Amino acid sequence: MSEHIFSYQQLFAFTNSIFIKMGCSNDDSFVATKTLLSADIRGIDSHGIARLIGYVRLWESERINATPDIRIVYETPSTAVVDGGSGLGLIVAPFAMQVAIDKAKNVGTGWVSVKNSNHFGIAGIHAMMALEQDMIGIAMTNASALVAPTFSIERMLGTNPIAVAIPAGEQPPFVADFATTTAANGKLELLQRKNEDTPIGWVQDKDGMPTIDANSLKKQGALLPLGSDREHGSHKGYALGSIVDIFSAVLSGASYGPWAPPFPAYVPMPENMPGEGLGHFFGAMRIDAFRPAEEFKSNMDNWIKRFRSAKPAEGHEKVLIPGDPEREMEIIRMKNGIPIVDSVLAELKSVGEKMGVILE
Repeated sequence: MSEHIFSYQQLFAFTNSIFIKMGCSNDDSFVATKTLLSADIRGIDSHGIARLIGYVRLWESERINATPDIRIVYETPSTAVVDGGSGLGLIVAPFAMQVAIDKAKNVGTGWVSVKNSNHFGIAGIHAMMALEQDMIGIAMTNASALVAPTFSIERMLGTNPIAVAIPAGEQPPFVADFATTTAANGKLELLQRKNEDTPIGWVQDKDGMPTIDANSLKKQGALLPLGSDREHGSHKGYALGSIVDIFSAVLSGASYGPWAPPFPAYVPMPENMPGEGLGHFFGAMRIDAFRPAEEFKSNMDNWIKRFRSAKPAEGHEKVLIPGDPEREMEIIRMKNGIPIVDSVLAELKSVGEKMGVILE
């Protein structure tokens, strides 16, 4: 499958125009576009512009409100619950993370749980909002139920990512952003587009047996928790995904577990949903609420440099710090452009034609 290279500016103009055509305000369209494309420039192709057609379809099916009333519905000095008004998660999440940051400025830490939202892109970009304020940022979300708990064949959880961003001094920040499954569903979708198999341990078939079929989810199969099977620690991935689901959705009043709204617009909504929309959870912790920020960042520099200098195993060039691959990819793609595979390009051109926007 061939790839086509587009500049960040080309993709930004196209995506921004699509969101405006959906009815988003200029400000919201800008935020949504910046949030979405942060995935592409950081090399997380599964969560970037390839998802745009999905957002359009959700809007067409009236599951996304392009002009949401995003508001705080409950709060204390350090906590809040935000109702996303069925808006784009790409807009709701930055709003909620800013609430967490503002609360941390006032009382040291801020914690915000969100209901009535939608898919919010990559978790890392939201956690990273805290870095500029000398804060630690945390972001997580529940998602479509595609994951079977350890020992089950039933889909009960989403890929439920966790992101933590920690500032340093002279060194780049520590940014961990990972699904609580062995692989994110978006990576499975990319393999489907390329007509390739998955590595063993990503998915199981409808009977709970290991498979490498990238289309297994379309055949009643399921994604596997981080660890793949009990012998390799899948019960820990299952527990992590459960924690994200509870913090994001049970705590906020969103729909949780198997009732989480599915991302594909053509999939029927679950019956007897216990809450409203998808849920997210955000945290911001002011460094100087614990110790002087400069001292902490100096120690983080030392931590990072020591881990970088760890002796690599044979066949490996160096030891990486969480966030290194994405940061390096951002430099490359902002300079050389962003690759789009044939199937994604065809989808983008199709939605563009329908909405009167040309990708050029």
